[in-house]
Amino acid sequence: MKVHTTNYENTLIEVSEDCPATGGEVPPMKGDAKTVAGIQYEMISKNPYKFTSDDVLFQVFAERKDLTESELDEARKQFFSKGQPCMRCSPLAKRYGWGVHHDQAGKMALVACDSPEYQKLANDSSLQTVKAMKSKR
Repeated sequence: MKVHTTNYENTLIEVSEDCPATGGEVPPMKGDAKTVAGIQYEMISKNPYKFTSDDVLFQVFAERKDLTESELDEARKQFFSKGQPCMRCSPLAKRYGWGVHHDQAGKMALVACDSPEYQKLANDSSLQTVKAMKSKR
């Protein structure tokens, strides 16, 4: 079975061209339910450079499906047996003003688009830069 990945290395995912945020915003909760953006934000902001894109995207899937510990290994194999949308599709980069920096090991950290660090990373010629997907065509 082919295994797909969403991981990037040495890459900055810049905020999308139509992102309404002027800086990094904490995604709001929707009632008691955690949103995709909320789960991603919590995981990455509390653990910079600890998780890969695959780790975060699968964790969002697992939480939303209420998977048990014993179901995780098989579910992860199934999840990555097909291509998945990567962090370029994340609401963090499309809506909430967060750039996503991937280090050489593919581990991620969030960088607010109005920060000096974001400008430094965006101008770093040793990094690949890609824009997040636009929200509208």
